[in-house]
Amino acid sequence: MSASKTYHIWTIGCQMNEADSRRLSQQLEFVGYEPTAKAESADIVVLNTCVVRQQAEDKAVGRLSALKAVKDERPDFTIALMGCMVGMREAPVLKQRFPYVDVFMPPSDTAPLLDFLQARGLFYEVRDAELQARELRDAVQDEDLPLPVHQRGAVLANVPVVLGCSHACTFCVIPYRRGAERSRPMEDILTEVRSLVSQGVREVMLLGQIVDRYGMDFGDGTDLSRLLKEVAAVDGLRRIRFLTSHPNYMTDALLETVANEPKICPHIEVAAQSGNDEVLERMKRGYTGQHFKDLVGRIRAFVPDAAIHTDVIVGFPGETHEQFMDTYRMMEELELDKVHISKYSERPKTIAARKMNDDIPLEVKQERWQMCEDLQIAILEKKNSALRDKTVSVLVEDKFKGRWRGRTPHGKLVFFDDDKDRRGEEVDVVIDWAGPFSLIGEPAETRKRRLPVTTVY
Repeated sequence: MSASKTYHIWTIGCQMNEADSRRLSQQLEFVGYEPTAKAESADIVVLNTCVVRQQAEDKAVGRLSALKAVKDERPDFTIALMGCMVGMREAPVLKQRFPYVDVFMPPSDTAPLLDFLQARGLFYEVRDAELQARELRDAVQDEDLPLPVHQRGAVLANVPVVLGCSHACTFCVIPYRRGAERSRPMEDILTEVRSLVSQGVREVMLLGQIVDRYGMDFGDGTDLSRLLKEVAAVDGLRRIRFLTSHPNYMTDALLETVANEPKICPHIEVAAQSGNDEVLERMKRGYTGQHFKDLVGRIRAFVPDAAIHTDVIVGFPGETHEQFMDTYRMMEELELDKVHISKYSERPKTIAARKMNDDIPLEVKQERWQMCEDLQIAILEKKNSALRDKTVSVLVEDKFKGRWRGRTPHGKLVFFDDDKDRRGEEVDVVIDWAGPFSLIGEPAETRKRRLPVTTVY
């Protein structure tokens, strides 16, 4: 293969996009391409896009516009557009808007690019001798491919388990762009996890727009609880996380599995979106603020030390100040471990865009966002300050600015110094400094005064 046959993937958005880009990288490298950091010099450029916020879509359009000049100079330069911007049925419109784009790929669907390359004789070689005997097209779609070059040695990996969503919250564009909900076969997931672990991955994040609905479309009793137990049985895997959960589908059986399986991190991501019942009804969420509060109590009953993260939208159409304050007071009362706060952004084709008036001024949205952010920082500073002089268990991911970094089972980000190569290890770290979003400490084994593990986070 010529060294000039290269690819570049630009990714923006959620963990699902990151997983899709990783899989496409594996497939491209399997058929003979090499990664390059420079999009302009690549043979193939893929933009894996997000449209949950207008800003993300604008960034993708900006990059597409910049690539047009390269296409004009090099007609054989392949441009592929992937992800939620393409969606399930936007390709014809996008082709008119961007006629110089060669391939349009729906979310999680790499086949259009692979078909394009194969039809033009641009599959170059199959590097893995064990796989050479297989049919090439089947081998490319295999769940057991080497990690991409730039992710060799990765400690963490995202693994999609539920694709699409059928819930249709009024603010959300995902059902229109990622299609109806569909669960991946359990054996495909387990094959992928085993492959990742054999290549050094020690923690997996199981992904779904509503991950706790895994298996419901099979109709055979398969559910997320069973999947978690099967994944936990994979030798060599140390930690499992899953996201995102919906308050209506988090069962006692699931929480019992989290409580009883040591590999499953006590870290729950369950989206509230609002603390006001009228706003929740307009969002078509299907529960009340009290239901969410009761769920938090139930989670804490099953998993007393659970780290609970949530999502909140401020400035939803029609949200009054008092309705917003219900969300603020909910945050204040529950003292959750992290709140992902976003300002409502109208997205085309959603029910909210078609039937509601985006009537909250941007400055009011920003003010409400800032109030929630300030409250969150105060809560996290109080929670994290309790960890000073405590010993926590950190799965080390990589080095960042000269320090090792990793996370506790509860998802807290920890930095520490050590001359040893700690990548992929679980290290007991004594916390010296605690901020709202990260912690700094020292390995317990290098401490002059050994501190026992009092509480493992």
